[in-house]
Amino acid sequence: MDPLNRFPQMMQEYLIERVRAAEAAADARKATLRTKADVLAYQEALRRRLRRVFGPLPKRTPLNPRTTGVLEREGYRVEKLIFESRPDFPVTANLYLPPDSRLPAPCVLAPCGHSLNGKAERAYQSFCLGLVKKGYAVLIYDPVSQGERLQYPDGKGGSRYGVGVGEHIHAGNQQLLIGEFIGTWRVWDGIRALDYLLSRPEVDPTHIGLTGNSGGGTLTTLLVANDDRFTMAAPGCYVTTFRRNAENELPADSEQIPPGLLGLGMDMDDMLALHAPKPLILLTQEKDYFDQRGALEAFVRLQRLYRLLGKPDNVAMVTGPEQHGYGKPLREAMYGFFNRACGRAEDGAEPPLQIEPDEQLYATETGQVADLSARTLFSFTKERAVELAAKRRPLEGEALRRELTRLLALPRRSGPPEYRILRPWGKRGYPRPHAATYAVETEPRAWAILTLLSDEPFASRPPLGKAATLYVSHESADAELRDDVFARELVAHSERFFAVDVRGVGDSQPNTCGEDMVHHPYGSDYFYASHGILFSEPYLGRRTHDLLAVLDLLEDYGYARIHLAALGLGTLPALFAAVLDDRVTQVTLKHCLLSYQEVAEEEDYAWPLSSLLPNVLEKLDLPDCHRALEAKHLRVLEPLDARRRPKG
Repeated sequence: MDPLNRFPQMMQEYLIERVRAAEAAADARKATLRTKADVLAYQEALRRRLRRVFGPLPKRTPLNPRTTGVLEREGYRVEKLIFESRPDFPVTANLYLPPDSRLPAPCVLAPCGHSLNGKAERAYQSFCLGLVKKGYAVLIYDPVSQGERLQYPDGKGGSRYGVGVGEHIHAGNQQLLIGEFIGTWRVWDGIRALDYLLSRPEVDPTHIGLTGNSGGGTLTTLLVANDDRFTMAAPGCYVTTFRRNAENELPADSEQIPPGLLGLGMDMDDMLALHAPKPLILLTQEKDYFDQRGALEAFVRLQRLYRLLGKPDNVAMVTGPEQHGYGKPLREAMYGFFNRACGRAEDGAEPPLQIEPDEQLYATETGQVADLSARTLFSFTKERAVELAAKRRPLEGEALRRELTRLLALPRRSGPPEYRILRPWGKRGYPRPHAATYAVETEPRAWAILTLLSDEPFASRPPLGKAATLYVSHESADAELRDDVFARELVAHSERFFAVDVRGVGDSQPNTCGEDMVHHPYGSDYFYASHGILFSEPYLGRRTHDLLAVLDLLEDYGYARIHLAALGLGTLPALFAAVLDDRVTQVTLKHCLLSYQEVAEEEDYAWPLSSLLPNVLEKLDLPDCHRALEAKHLRVLEPLDARRRPKG
């Protein structure tokens, strides 16, 4: 029997309403800009907000650059380089230099996009070669988890979590526990790469370009928002709007979900707005999965800012005929645009190119920095987690509740929620013969699905009572009430029994982001959790809110003593709700996580983003919550470790 899933589009429609409202409010604010002074003030406000998003940047440390090889080619040379963006955190790069007769040369920093071979990818080599043959110095580097910088090598030349996207998500999710954003780490690599590039005497520091495609387009956007030294920029195959991505069910990497950006009223174009009025060209593809409609909307917003700043000709957009990628038409548009920005003839024709085998461009001997015994992203995360643990003091009582409420970003509740009484679905094989189901509206367009089991037919509002068991499901209350021993035992020992699926679980499990993609690392559960990050509204916080709203409803029918029991992924919202709500008088958790600290210190952790609470380890950990529930007779059964295995 398939689990009930009567609201598979609920989370999608909830999200669409939220992002549309956020975009409309942002557009209304931008519409009030009328003068150059208005735009300058708007940019300053954006800078302040973005510091909250990206956090403080680290202090500069020695780059310790070294050249590991040189390729001499006709009309240019390529230096193979390694520098350290942070101590013992190497970045592999190639520096393309034109002949001495053309030096000092305008320069371009090139953060390459997602590719297995990083800077050696054919399209990325191509634009570097095209630029160097036109007289530019170009520094292209491997972003973390690509090319020579795999962070989770499998010993066979690949990655345990997947090159690029997989590693970014695995590292980025974990960093949230310690209050860090992987996008800031990637931005810092780029800033330090620019520091190195500008240290070279071959470079003309008055003309500094920035271009990249896909993930490199993301980095181009993030970098101009965080470093004002760039004089011209060309992000490729990234810029659209968050609304279009949400509506199109398009998940994004961890670095593409800047914490709080949507909640602070910003969009992708706002990061690029900080580059205005310096030359900017958006490079897009007609057949890209990044929606052209969003790219045009972003461009129109930027055009208006450039006009108000008196530089309408400094912003442009070019759309190629191809699918996602830095194809020749886009490369040629970038060459011509940069030439014009540098006061050169607008020659965009791409010259003949000599593509090198990957190995020729290696800056390391083996093709991986892991073989240098260098530090990894995880090593920094673990180190910071240990530092935070040493500083934390136990939280209890009202101080714990206040901090937990802040971290969960719980919305206000006002009285018992509205609910629907759903028509019964025949025999489902539950431990009691009858079930009544209620869709509890915890927020507009969001429902928790509450099921009452009874020995007699019941298809009306909940019965009055004083005490009840409320079971919080792991993946589906419907399935678990049939098949899970723990759930069935709870029913057997409870006079009045309710079960609940919080949002995105069971009866509202999303059918979005592709077929059978709920629990995929890049699937729908991640998709909605990542949008929670964009709004500074953790998915886990909203699920906790669902439980608190259900408790409001039950109290309205007399239930003031609740035994809150939960399984697996349901144990985290249940734990937090139990700490925050005195109507919970007894707590039973099975297959629960005991500590976020353990997750932060485990390289191969397995808990999904939807179960993680951003910045939690600065102030508290789950043992604080467990201690708070001792008076509520907390029982922990068969807990799981950071890898979601039985605790030894």
